[in-house]
Amino acid sequence: MKGQFSIGEAARASGVKVPTIRYYEEIGLLPSPPRTEGGRRSYGAEDMRRLAFIRHARELGFEIDAIRTLLQLQDNPNQSCAAADAIARDHLVAVERRIASLTALQAELMRMVEGCSHGHVAGCRVIEILADHGECRHHHGPAEPTAGSAPAFADRL
Repeated sequence: MKGQFSIGEAARASGVKVPTIRYYEEIGLLPSPPRTEGGRRSYGAEDMRRLAFIRHARELGFEIDAIRTLLQLQDNPNQSCAAADAIARDHLVAVERRIASLTALQAELMRMVEGCSHGHVAGCRVIEILADHGECRHHHGPAEPTAGSAPAFADRL
């Protein structure tokens, strides 16, 4: 990438929306770019690389604070990558937990649908399970899930 980009051009080239670019500047993920004589932002190649990094990290589900730390590490390339490894490892654990929870949710929904007799609502297994939380195998009530079980999907909403 060569030259300077307006915020609109930066948005189109990076796939990051204009308000999001402004937000990243506001929170310090992206440095405020120099301005043209007309007061417009002017992004360079380094800004575009940084936007691409942030966008990719967000697509992979990294939180803003983790991205901030990863950017700081990237800005100081001679240090150990142990912190980056730890951030990625922690994120992997969180993703694995979400997958386990979604798998449990999928199983519960399959059980509900398979238990449906396709009769009347009065005997509908889907309605029965939703109405009586004790019938649901996915969630263990208001207390914490039992050891070894996945957390309830609704707990993260």
